[in-house]
Amino acid sequence: MARYTESVCRLCRREGAKLYLKGDRCYSDKCAIDRRAYAPGQHGQGRKKVSEYGIQLREKQKARRIYGVLEKQFRTYFEKAERQKGVTGENLLRVLERRLDNVVYRLGFGASRAEARQLVRHGHFAVNGRKVNIPSYQVRPGDEITVRESSKDSPKIKEMAETLVHKTPPAWLELNPEALKGRVLALPSRDQIDVPVQEHLIVEMYSR
Repeated sequence: MARYTESVCRLCRREGAKLYLKGDRCYSDKCAIDRRAYAPGQHGQGRKKVSEYGIQLREKQKARRIYGVLEKQFRTYFEKAERQKGVTGENLLRVLERRLDNVVYRLGFGASRAEARQLVRHGHFAVNGRKVNIPSYQVRPGDEITVRESSKDSPKIKEMAETLVHKTPPAWLELNPEALKGRVLALPSRDQIDVPVQEHLIVEMYSR
């Protein structure tokens, strides 16, 4: 599967907002967007008049990059959200939030979604007692996410476990740091999803 392998800090600069793609670095004075708050490239500091479509496109790209989803997969998520009852934009964010790699990140098992995705791919987590190594796996209310017994001696897992006591997951998730597990209590509501995305612009773009 194709994946982005260049500097992720360039993505934040391109979108003009912190997307928190580098974990702790994004909270430090090394953050690229704090140092150079303009788009990368030769013409990054030039003034440009952005069209209505351009604004909508940037919002869609921002959402894609936050969750680490490729274009075709993102479009599939949108179509799924469109078929569901309720507000399409909120449905879209809810589907993205339910990805296993995002839930692992939200619980504090990874410093970034990229790190959480790697941990999932390496088979460190189980859902309801069954090993799941698919980052896009959709969790449901009542699902229990645990660190597998065979992974608890991993240096990375041990390092992560030490920081869990300081983590506070969103209200739709429950974390048990001692047992290295979490539970999905409910589907997230819009006010519990703290991503800097105006989802209605994405809906408008796809509705053209």
